[in-house]
Amino acid sequence: MTAKRRIVVAMSGGVDSSATAAILQEEGWDVVGVTLQLYDHGKAVGRANSCCAGKDIHDARRVADTLGIDHYVIDYESNFRKDVIDPFADSYGRGETPIPCVLCNQTVKFRDLLQVARDLGAEAMATGHYVRREDGPVGAMLMKGVDPGRDQSYFLFNTTREQLEFLRFPLGGMSSKDETRAIARRRALPVAAKPDSQDICFVPDGDYAALVKKLRPDTVRPGDIVDEEGNILGRHEGIVNYTVGQRKGLNIGGGPPLYVLRLDAAQARVIVGPKESLKQKRITLRDVNWLGDPGWVEGEISVKIRSTRPPAPATLTLVDNGAAEVCLHGAEEGVSPGQACVFYDGDRVLGGGWIASSVRLA
Repeated sequence: MTAKRRIVVAMSGGVDSSATAAILQEEGWDVVGVTLQLYDHGKAVGRANSCCAGKDIHDARRVADTLGIDHYVIDYESNFRKDVIDPFADSYGRGETPIPCVLCNQTVKFRDLLQVARDLGAEAMATGHYVRREDGPVGAMLMKGVDPGRDQSYFLFNTTREQLEFLRFPLGGMSSKDETRAIARRRALPVAAKPDSQDICFVPDGDYAALVKKLRPDTVRPGDIVDEEGNILGRHEGIVNYTVGQRKGLNIGGGPPLYVLRLDAAQARVIVGPKESLKQKRITLRDVNWLGDPGWVEGEISVKIRSTRPPAPATLTLVDNGAAEVCLHGAEEGVSPGQACVFYDGDRVLGGGWIASSVRLA
């Protein structure tokens, strides 16, 4: 009798990763579930819409018992603090708008957990992300999920080619979340009706500013709210309370609507202006991860500068030292340092980079 091929499933305790484990078991894999203990504090551990905390680990274990598969819990709290939470706080302190989910996928999940999967003798690792992996002429390719409303490719742009060769994404071909829940119900999984996780997992009350103030109190200082000419319009209690594109909460009196255009961490200033001034034309990127064809230097692509934005046509130029320049054919509002700019060719993800700076539409 031929031994089953082993695959490790990253089980967060939610319906997506649970259905992933069920699908792979039905396909004949020897499924091993692994859950990461990433944090354990206060209200987060008992919330139904968090992940990777106490209740979710319990749910993952219940699912594994229902499926009859082995299940392990690994304490990665120190890794998560070093690679995700601390950079998150530092980024806000620099006046950026970070995306911790990208860092989490890049580090504790697709770096550390993938090594655990290899150590367990697995030939692949699977997650519940709504993306697809396809084999191409130069190796595995990352593709958008079939359901545009669930596609998570924006958050996986930093996945390397080597990691893609080892990864599997069974939910990428699902046309809706209802299909996923139907699988969970059919297998009588105890999380079939569990709500989706929301917000950032380690900020259970959504108060990002409070976390940054706690972790980096020296970066939070009051300053001026100024217009584009430097005229003082009001005061603020810390740039951590603002993001590019924000309109509400400025508290600077009447007049036409004003939006946050930039954050100047060095001077503790919030620069505001009219909506038209939010439009950006050119974007400079750092730490680019390239998943396109080798030898590519410049060409026409589509880019997403926020996870919720539709792809926009642009010209991408790759330069030395992991940098790149993006020239938008139109203009995008709310381009913020610290966010990601992800490259697409149709459904294929060509990679992406972190936004370092941008230039307004002339």
